[in-house]
Amino acid sequence: MTRVSIRPCHAYEYMVEQSEEYRRVGFTVKDLYNKIDQQRRTTPFESDSECALLYMNALAVKDLHFFCRFTTDSEDRMVDMFWRNGHSFVDYQCYGDVLTFNSTYKTNVYNRPLFLFVGTNNHRGSIVFGAALLSDETVETYTWLLSKFLDSMNGKMPKAIIIDGDEVMRNVIRTVMPEARHRLCIWHIGQNANSHLKSVEKLKAFNRCIRKYQTVEQFDRLWQDMLDEFDLHNNDWINNVYEKRDKFSQAFFRDIFMAGMRSTQIKE
Repeated sequence: MTRVSIRPCHAYEYMVEQSEEYRRVGFTVKDLYNKIDQQRRTTPFESDSECALLYMNALAVKDLHFFCRFTTDSEDRMVDMFWRNGHSFVDYQCYGDVLTFNSTYKTNVYNRPLFLFVGTNNHRGSIVFGAALLSDETVETYTWLLSKFLDSMNGKMPKAIIIDGDEVMRNVIRTVMPEARHRLCIWHIGQNANSHLKSVEKLKAFNRCIRKYQTVEQFDRLWQDMLDEFDLHNNDWINNVYEKRDKFSQAFFRDIFMAGMRSTQIKE
């Protein structure tokens, strides 16, 4: 049996002809094309999920240490998927003391967050320890993801984790990886400083506080000098940042190995 392909515009004209008036159709041809485009953007993950699993199975045949886990919804459709290869497992055992992860937010054809676990080797080169396509960024999804990551790495906990300011992820880390010290991304802190301080001199003083290799006492003294010099005592953003100082300032991480990592931007 030969399948005949009908163009949307021809189908629309046929509906107009049958109803005898354009207004009786209830939508325009542009509406029709917009709906088709929306469907194309929202369905590829479902239609490609079977192919993805076949590909993962093929990788598992070649790589005995390959690891892949996924979840399904009530209609048995794939929802979330995490995977890592055997080489990533070995790298993590060697270089997994410091871990950074973040999501590349919906920049792929599936319109879903692509989540990367990234570290660095002894040559300061970036290493990908694992990846995931997620349906959302909720406590439940993050908890599942971090748990599967640890399962795939035989339970080895990182000593330090660098994240952005996502409060949901911070709470999940406390539950799933309680032994890990987590540090806020210095790049995100700097971007926020640019938008709130809006002064070259203020930014220089702020960066001296958070980037300089110093003691906690020296940090507090520099911070107080900044407040006095620029009259920032009543600045809400500055006061809020100070409350999180132990999560980003270099002074508070002198006692822990960070592999030279202070930003999630290494994943780029």
